[in-house]
Amino acid sequence: MRLSFTLLACALAAAPFCASAQVSININVPGVVAVAPPAPRYEPVPPPRVGYVWVPGAWQYRHDAYAWQQGYWQPARPDYLYAPGRWVRADGGWRWVEPEWRAARYKEPKGHRHDHGDYDDDRYHCPPGQAKKGRC
Repeated sequence: MRLSFTLLACALAAAPFCASAQVSININVPGVVAVAPPAPRYEPVPPPRVGYVWVPGAWQYRHDAYAWQQGYWQPARPDYLYAPGRWVRADGGWRWVEPEWRAARYKEPKGHRHDHGDYDDDRYHCPPGQAKKGRC
């Protein structure tokens, strides 16, 4: 009788611990941050500098927290356009897309003849909506 009373007391004492047990699964995808970055800080853009491109400030994720990296000047690359880095939603979190230099497209002067067949009555034809975007 004494043994069964002891087992019953142990079972009753352990019951609250069993009821509060839970399973937590944390899937860590490399390069993805679960917490959204804070809103960008306002930084006044300094006056233009010849031969340089302004790289705007951005939040960087380091050591399990976001830290603000201030904007800075970077030497320009001839015939390239600078695309700043940015945070994008990906895989249930946020991923940093590195800044990059993209090759600039050559923009033909208006009325310039080319051999694409885009001519109407011997005049250059601009596709609909492209003139408003500054592409013609």
